[in-house]
Amino acid sequence: MKLPFFCPSCESTLRVSQMTCGSCSTVVNGDYDLPLYLKLNRDEQDFILEFFLNSGSIKEMAKQAELSYPTMRNKMDDLIEKIKNLKS
Repeated sequence: MKLPFFCPSCESTLRVSQMTCGSCSTVVNGDYDLPLYLKLNRDEQDFILEFFLNSGSIKEMAKQAELSYPTMRNKMDDLIEKIKNLKS
């Protein structure tokens, strides 16, 4: 089962309120923000992972996705802008 990141009702970003240790069953409660990476949707997370696995080569990513370099570069620029907005 995959961790949900967005509210199924209103689509707002979910926050972490409880974590449990699988080893000793200790439970930690609070109101924690998700890491920035987890605030991105699955496609955006996959894009970042592919970028990393391709040693940061947008050219190689474009080739594998059968897209032009400018199209892939635009996707990267859009994601960079989204991350900048999430950070602020």
